[in-house]
Amino acid sequence: MTKFRPKYVTFDCYGTLTNFDMAGAARRVYGARLSPEAMAGFVEAFRGYRLDEVLGAWKPLVDVVHNSVERSCKRIGIRFDAEDAQRIYDEIPTWGPHPDVPAGLARVAKEIPLVILSNSMKGLIMSNVEKLGAPVHTVITAEEVGAYKPLMKGFEYMLDTLGCTPEDITHVSSSFRYDLVPAYDLGIRNKVWVNRGHEPANQFYDYTEIADIGGLAVAVGLEPTLKRT
Repeated sequence: MTKFRPKYVTFDCYGTLTNFDMAGAARRVYGARLSPEAMAGFVEAFRGYRLDEVLGAWKPLVDVVHNSVERSCKRIGIRFDAEDAQRIYDEIPTWGPHPDVPAGLARVAKEIPLVILSNSMKGLIMSNVEKLGAPVHTVITAEEVGAYKPLMKGFEYMLDTLGCTPEDITHVSSSFRYDLVPAYDLGIRNKVWVNRGHEPANQFYDYTEIADIGGLAVAVGLEPTLKRT
């Protein structure tokens, strides 16, 4: 059980709040050209290359997508066309929230300010944020920071911007590799994992697990009571 009520609840957006359908976009572009087995391999390669592409010096998200698609095509052995990568990127601002997000987020926003730290661009993210169905206090992007998660720079920038310490916030994400691991390493004690099936549980990182955003009010101390992992 956790009774901690943070000054801010901070979030990953893509995947946690927004239904970040990169796999679906890839299938819509390449599905008619690939066998089911090859398509599955492409999706897995695309996932891994997106992470690899954000670990170096910052570059625009459109380049992250472009490079990841190009590398995935090379691995699977199909021709790369830059227009295909652009089609995938152009879908991003059209994506809305997971069905559980608007009501659950609005419940928390009534009492605690919401902050987004996203691997996105300033000109891209607001289209997704506007679809969330709840007011967001602050939106911080990788473009603004000059670094993508899982690098710690974004978390440090966010804490400085909010005038907070790691002890003051609860960070919420569906991803260990992008969010909860660096949050743990930075000393953010209060973390919530939204189990959307992206990644397996890892209890080492000391978090509260919820099935969806409907459980967030309990996890941040606005309602009783939730078992802590």
